[in-house]
Amino acid sequence: MPSPTPDRVTTPFGATSTAADVLAGVRLGGRRAVVTGGAGGLGRETARALAAAGAEVVLATRRVAAAEEAAREIAAATGNTAVRGAALDLADPASVAAFVSGWSGPLHILVNNAGIMATPETRTPEGRELQFATNHLGHFALATGLHEALAAAGNARVVAVSSVGHINGPVRFEDPDFTREPYDPWLAYAQSKTANILFAVEAAARWAKDGIAVNALNPGRIAETSLGRHLQAPPASFDPAGTTGVSVKDTAQGAATSALLAGSPLVEGVTGRYFEDCEEAGPHTEGVRRGVAAYALDRENARRLWELSTRLTGTDA
Repeated sequence: MPSPTPDRVTTPFGATSTAADVLAGVRLGGRRAVVTGGAGGLGRETARALAAAGAEVVLATRRVAAAEEAAREIAAATGNTAVRGAALDLADPASVAAFVSGWSGPLHILVNNAGIMATPETRTPEGRELQFATNHLGHFALATGLHEALAAAGNARVVAVSSVGHINGPVRFEDPDFTREPYDPWLAYAQSKTANILFAVEAAARWAKDGIAVNALNPGRIAETSLGRHLQAPPASFDPAGTTGVSVKDTAQGAATSALLAGSPLVEGVTGRYFEDCEEAGPHTEGVRRGVAAYALDRENARRLWELSTRLTGTDA
C-alpha cells in the first residue's frame, strides 16, 4: 500500500492557505478541467482558482442554471470566458453516461468534488444507497468513462475530495447498500469517503502507465457549504462535531488542497496519496480527527472496491 512515510509530501502551504494562494503564478492555459458540484461551495472556489490560472473549466452539476450563473460570475471575476456549466447527476447512471458521451477531446483535470452527507435512508432506482451511489459510484463511472480523455491529455490529474469522516468506517464489501443491517447515515457517509480514497489508490496504480495522477484529500471542516444540511438529527454512530485535530476553514481555504492537487507543479508526479492542509496526511491516531486510516490505503481493499464498483456500475474498467 502507499505509505505517508518516509517520503511524505509537504508544501509551503497549510491549513490557512487559500485556493488562490496555492495557484498564484501557476499557468494552466491550454488545460481543460471538469469540477463536479462546481456551482457552489468548494467546487466553485476550486473552479475559480483553476479559471484564474487560465484553464478551461466545466462546472458539472445537477443544477444547471446554478452552474451557468456560477460560470458567468467566475468568468467576470477572472477574465477567463472559457467557463461553462453542464448537466451531471452523479446518482443517475444515464446522466453520467450522457456527460461522458458528450465529452470530446483531452481532459487534463478532473476534480471529483460533489458530495452529500448523512442523508436520510434513500435508494436510487437501481437500489443503491444514495451516499455510496453519489459520492463514489457516480464519480467512479465518470472517471473511468473519461479515462481515454484523461490518457489523451498526458500528465492528467484526477482529484477525489474525501473527508476526515472516512476514519469512522471502512467499505462494507458484503453490504454496501445497508440491505442486511439497519441503515446508519454516518456509517454510510464514512463508507463513501473511504471509497473515494481507495479509488485514488487503485486508479493511481492502474493508470500510472497513462501518465494520470490520482490523489484524494480531506478539505477540512467548512461550515459555509450546504453539505451539512442533514445534520439536525443526532447521529447514531459517532459525533461528527468532535474537534480534536480538525482544521476549521472558510470556503477559499477548504478548496486549497483540491486546487493544489489539480494544478500545482509542487505535486507533479505524486499519485495514490491522501492529503490534508496542503500536504500528505500522516497515519490516523485514535481520538484525533485527522490523518488517514490504514484500511483506506490498503491495496487489497482498493482492488476489491474497484471490482465491486465495476460490477455495480456495469462499466468495463
